Amino acid sequence: MTMFKKTLSAALLGTVCAALPAFAQDPVAGGRLNLLVQPEPSGLMLGITTNAATNLVSGGIYEGLLRYDQDLTPEPSLAKSWEISEDGLTYTFHLQEGVKWHDGEPMTAHDVVFTFTEFLTETQPRHRNIMNRVASVEAPDELTVVFTLKQAFGPFIRIFAYKTAPIVPAHIYEGTDFRANEANATPIGTGPFKLDEWQRGAYIGLVKNEDYWMEGRPYLDEVIYHIIPDAASRANAYETGDLDVLPGGTIENFDIVRLQKNEGTCVDEGGWQYSSPMAWMWLNNRNAPLDNPKMRQAIMYALDRELALQVVWNGFGRVAKGPIASTTPFFDETGPLYEHNPEKAKELLAEIGYDGTPLRMLPLPYGETWQRWAEVVRQNLAQVGITLQTEATDVAGWNQKTSQWDYDLAFTFVAQNGDPELGVARNYISSQIAKGNPFNNVEGYSNPKVDELFAKAAVAVSTEERQALYTEVQQILQEDVPIAWLQELSFPTVYDCGVHNLITTANGAGNSLRDTWKEQ
Repeated sequence: MTMFKKTLSAALLGTVCAALPAFAQDPVAGGRLNLLVQPEPSGLMLGITTNAATNLVSGGIYEGLLRYDQDLTPEPSLAKSWEISEDGLTYTFHLQEGVKWHDGEPMTAHDVVFTFTEFLTETQPRHRNIMNRVASVEAPDELTVVFTLKQAFGPFIRIFAYKTAPIVPAHIYEGTDFRANEANATPIGTGPFKLDEWQRGAYIGLVKNEDYWMEGRPYLDEVIYHIIPDAASRANAYETGDLDVLPGGTIENFDIVRLQKNEGTCVDEGGWQYSSPMAWMWLNNRNAPLDNPKMRQAIMYALDRELALQVVWNGFGRVAKGPIASTTPFFDETGPLYEHNPEKAKELLAEIGYDGTPLRMLPLPYGETWQRWAEVVRQNLAQVGITLQTEATDVAGWNQKTSQWDYDLAFTFVAQNGDPELGVARNYISSQIAKGNPFNNVEGYSNPKVDELFAKAAVAVSTEERQALYTEVQQILQEDVPIAWLQELSFPTVYDCGVHNLITTANGAGNSLRDTWKEQ
């Protein structure tokens, strides 16, 4: 990276960056890649901590059975091949040979069985929901795993990503308290990089896994994730050459607009196809007045979401039109769509006799953009007579408050994981109302009809039948407004054009660094 980058016009930059892939180059081994992680992860044990920062760093440490390209087509990872029976009930995975854990122990089918039947069923509520559909997980030999389903379940092939189903070492976790295990502080995976050092508040250093199962990979010797709390300093560290990569979501959007004009800078909005992240506010359906759907509708009408998109997010992303993102299969645009209408909001508030009681709002502690967004929401709601009291927290505090339902309105963004059954249903079905996790049905919404429709859609055989069921469930949710849908997020990655193969999967830089190389 050059120390100083000369400015080009945005149009010229677009042409330069678009042309780069046409010049094929042979990968160069060696070197250090300097990235930013923001905020600092609360932990790196990916089977327990699943926030965005952990996903970014731990994608080099842990692996899933499969990866997914940017069209969501499954590709080999720890599984080199697989077969699905004609009746859709049996999935047989053949594992890579010679895979070792970072401590040198061999990885076998037993680790996979343990991960799915014991570890993840305890640590991840969304995984329990999936495993309820599985009759058995067996290992006929050390390199074969067979999943037998209770009934056909089309989305099943998409559950095996590193971030949703990271394979963990049975010899480290069997017979222990998974969440209290000392190994969580020094995670052991099978990935292309190993944890070398974590200097809290400064950086997380990974080093090349010399015993990685994929010959010739990774290319990089080191990957350093720098922790820089100050927003202005993050962008400056890239401009001065201290950072090679600013992963999506780690700098403010206005900095992206400025930095993309610099010579030698590339910008990529890809790598989010699997997640299709959607931002919303949890609305605590348990507490008056938010237990009234008309109160929740009033909030939706009060929100100027287009203004937030353009002013707060600099046009990156799009306004959400309902519970399923437009980039996720089975999306259907069904009303009401809740255009900005303060007068309609006031009418609804008068109808239910809202007395102006203040509500507590919990912003997401992920930087200035989110704080500005919370301020816009506070102003929008104040214009219709709803007073919000902001309760600022750090990441740990946000996790605690949302998982314990200690809020009225709370910002979040949640991945949709390639299918409504895998990433959408868990936010609305009654069985996912459980304290202790900030990524399930946190709002406490319960509707037996919605539960029924999601259940039927998950196992429907034809695409047409699934679409009809998901359209109906979207119509009900649009009326009930269990949460306030805000925006389909776009997190562009800004990077030095001398870095190659940075984003090669639907899970972005978090799942691609085994292929990444850097011009020396």
